[in-house]
Amino acid sequence: MNNSQQHILFWCIVFFSVVVFSFIFWHINQQSNHATVNSGKEDSEQIIWGVDSADYTTEDFYECVIEQYGKPKAWGRYIGTKEGVSRGLDKSEIAFLHERDISIIPIYNLFTDATGYKNGQSEAEQAIEIATAFEVKKGVSLFANIEPEYPVDSAFIQGWTDGVHSSQYKPGIYGLFKEGNAISEAFQEAASSNKKVADDVMIWSSYPQKKVTIKENAPSFNRETPDSVNVSIWQYGIEGEVCNIDTNVLKSEALERLW
Repeated sequence: MNNSQQHILFWCIVFFSVVVFSFIFWHINQQSNHATVNSGKEDSEQIIWGVDSADYTTEDFYECVIEQYGKPKAWGRYIGTKEGVSRGLDKSEIAFLHERDISIIPIYNLFTDATGYKNGQSEAEQAIEIATAFEVKKGVSLFANIEPEYPVDSAFIQGWTDGVHSSQYKPGIYGLFKEGNAISEAFQEAASSNKKVADDVMIWSSYPQKKVTIKENAPSFNRETPDSVNVSIWQYGIEGEVCNIDTNVLKSEALERLW
């Protein structure tokens, strides 16, 4: 083999080596990207099904829910009774749910006016007092129930957040978080001026409304809220025809802040 032929062979070997290594690198990269996409998909599908109710959880009521809808992993209940609206839980009901491996979402609804910083702090203090009496564990979110018809402002949300944040508990807010409505705008304003609101408040939204379903037919987590409102629990169906419950889907990480 003369020098010219050796030279050609050398460059052929270099060329094919580059092609082979490029293909190997591309293949590994594709596998990595595929794994990342699948991992993200799995994370997005780690959704938990739950219910909430204004009624006391008796054995009969519990069996109705299990038989008609399925077993929830989380159950929203009220801390404190509001006449004509909701029956508050008690220690017997707490034990009943916990014995069945069901986490409780504590809801505080003993108010109808969600305006004013001092008012927010005052309601937080009352919620903390009730939660402490029930021995709610440290780190659990207490949800202020702000209905669509309630007046609401940024000051109340900041007062509630600061008040709950000063205790062993975490702040949460339930409401209809829709682009442009009062609670969404109040929350966004509060979050822009108070880092604790932006970082610590867990949002439970009742928007958008679908319909109550059995556990197996629950929708995937549908986030139709302003970008700055990070929803952890979505109440997608209200007022079930059989058993008086609402149905929810929760992000799996929400369980860390339930009771």
